[in-house]
Parts: sequence; C-alpha cells; structure tokens
Amino acid sequence: QLQFVESGGGVVQPGGSLTLTCVASGSTLDAYTIGWFRQVSGMEHEGVSCITSSGAATAYADFVKGRFTISRDNAKNTVVLQMNSLKPEDTAVYYCAARRNFGPQRMCGMTNGIDWGQGTQVTVSS
Repeated sequence: QLQFVESGGGVVQPGGSLTLTCVASGSTLDAYTIGWFRQVSGMEHEGVSCITSSGAATAYADFVKGRFTISRDNAKNTVVLQMNSLKPEDTAVYYCAARRNFGPQRMCGMTNGIDWGQGTQVTVSS
C-alpha cells in the first residue's frame, strides 16, 4: 500500500520560502497522479497543486499560482513542492496524496476518500 512521508515544513517569515518533500513507500509512484493538499486549522482539506504521473501536466490552486512549483522524481519516489513568497494565509498542515488515472485538476479538486498521513506543518508568521 502506498504511503507518504511529508517533510520540510517549518516557521518562516512572510515573503520567505520553504521546500516540501513527499517520499513514497510501498509502491512506485510512476503510475500515480500526485497532489499536495493543505488543511488550515478548523477548515476542510483543499488542493494546492497536482502533477500527472509523467510530470507533463500540472495544476495549481489560484491562491498559489506564480508562487508555488510542483515537481517529481519518479526514480526517487519523490514529489517536491517549492513554495516562494509565502503569506500568513499559507499557514496550514500540508499533505500529499495519490490517485491513479486522474488529471491534475481533477486530482486537486477531490479531497474525499484520501487516507491522510501526518503531513508537515507550515507556519508563516512575522
């Protein structure tokens, strides 16, 4: 069974950057669309950015476009979310998830049926 370990979160000032890493185990990633999601305290999970199995197509939520970049290395079973120009409203726990045969926009738009892992906390504060 595919499982993820998310890392790279921390405390950063507004305008700063963080690099989140998602490492998979239990299966190879090359058959899966992968998404980064987040949950602000007290709110529902929401899609942040998603990438197809080959990495050829990506999707971003409007609130991160131009600031975040998703990439993947199937040989390393890893997906990375580069986050720049961070804002206080980006404060959340960030998670990754996988589905087969999903386009990136559809992947980012669906949060049901995901067995969320521990995630990694991102706090943007001065």
